[in-house]
Amino acid sequence: MPQNPLPDLTRRALSRRSLFRAGAATAVALGSGALLTRTAFAGELPTSPYIDITKPSQDLFRSKMLHESHHVMQGFAFDNVNRRLFVVQAQNGTSGDDLCVNQVSFSGELLGSMHLGHAGHGVSFGVEPVGTASYIWMECDADGTTTDARGTALARFKFVNGGTPSMKKFLTGSKTITCATDPVYQRIAVRRSEGGQMWYSVHPLAKAAAGDFSTPLAHFPQPALSTSSVVFQGYTILGSYLYTLDGSGHADAADIDSYVTRIDMKTGEVKERAITRAGESLVYREPEGMAVYRTADGETRLFLGFGSRSSMDDINRYANIFSKNVMVG
Repeated sequence: MPQNPLPDLTRRALSRRSLFRAGAATAVALGSGALLTRTAFAGELPTSPYIDITKPSQDLFRSKMLHESHHVMQGFAFDNVNRRLFVVQAQNGTSGDDLCVNQVSFSGELLGSMHLGHAGHGVSFGVEPVGTASYIWMECDADGTTTDARGTALARFKFVNGGTPSMKKFLTGSKTITCATDPVYQRIAVRRSEGGQMWYSVHPLAKAAAGDFSTPLAHFPQPALSTSSVVFQGYTILGSYLYTLDGSGHADAADIDSYVTRIDMKTGEVKERAITRAGESLVYREPEGMAVYRTADGETRLFLGFGSRSSMDDINRYANIFSKNVMVG
């Protein structure tokens, strides 16, 4: 693969299906008026190809500063129709729950930004193309005012450079809620705390935009991972698979503990877990966010984000994004 893998971008625990269909005891109110029983099922989620997470990663860009110079990137997402990339981070000079959505080029140059007050942490979010506009899906109405604050609802709003978000809110009254969008299969995954455990629900994006979260394509608890101290850093979906990123930042570049995991959303089972060495030479490399993109030439890629510094004493933070592009199936 070439060093820059996106030259064409500017041109364009439950086991078996029977258990997924079984009823469970507790109903979960979704705040928007819909009701979802605590049941895992995936009757309308066909098996899809997947990204081989064991293959090496290629650079999209490294060491790019976003609008808020003193905060690392968090989640990021692509508008696959209008060929746009958005990255979220905390705002400079605030208590920690105020976020900034950056629009950046595929070479990492800042193109625009939008601020959201009292939103949450920005671990993951989604983008919905509507004509020539990009609508952002992300957490809002944080449960606190520090870096530990997390969203209690999902907001949908049009990205307008320098504008004030005009939000429509969904799933109000949730706890620790985030989302991710699948630009290939036009779906949205919602991750939130239900009964003290993190669960994922997958919905057709068009139904979610209309406020209908009543019949998810899949609903399953977050599976346990093999390492003892997992720092959750992001997720995304592609077809019938969920991908997660975990790990922490280290001053020693050789101390690599960042992992990518592939989970079958039809069963909720971990299918593959692999360490990633993408950007291993970065200073204080910390995993931050995941996203899926399909190029104008039809190649599907899984992207991983990492924050970094120029030195341990530098207050500035930098964004770095890498991709994997080997499909199986």
